[in-house]
Amino acid sequence: MKLAIFVDIQNIYYTTRDRFNRSFDYKRFWKKIESTGKIITANAYAIDKGDDRQKKFQYALGSIGFSVKLKPYISRVDGSAKGDWDVGITIDILDSAQEVDKIILLSGDGDFDLLVRKLIDHHGCTVDVYGVRELTANSLIKTASNFYPISDQFLI
Repeated sequence: MKLAIFVDIQNIYYTTRDRFNRSFDYKRFWKKIESTGKIITANAYAIDKGDDRQKKFQYALGSIGFSVKLKPYISRVDGSAKGDWDVGITIDILDSAQEVDKIILLSGDGDFDLLVRKLIDHHGCTVDVYGVRELTANSLIKTASNFYPISDQFLI
């Protein structure tokens, strides 16, 4: 089975921190997914703040096998910040849909429910979603082929 993995880093970071006060174990996750098929694409999407701790994390993701895609951290005049990869993730997933049997999305963002429905209905893909159950949109859980709640198995 050919697999593609797409990780919404900000979503996974904040939901595992807020719910469990722990971090996601990407290495353990990779080993689990790798045992189920051939990983064709594995992208992790992050916001680049340029700090050393973040650079080490990005290097670690690359060492595991992820292609890390960065978008600059944008500070607005009013002091708020912006950093969103939803469109980029969507484009990359749609581009890979014809090459794989299964899409694996790590995010709890309900904005992805329309994408998941299109992948299943129009591309014939199985779509597995991993997210923190309490912080994942119900629409995304219901739309996914399979929903796997993040639990101790994938936490550090």
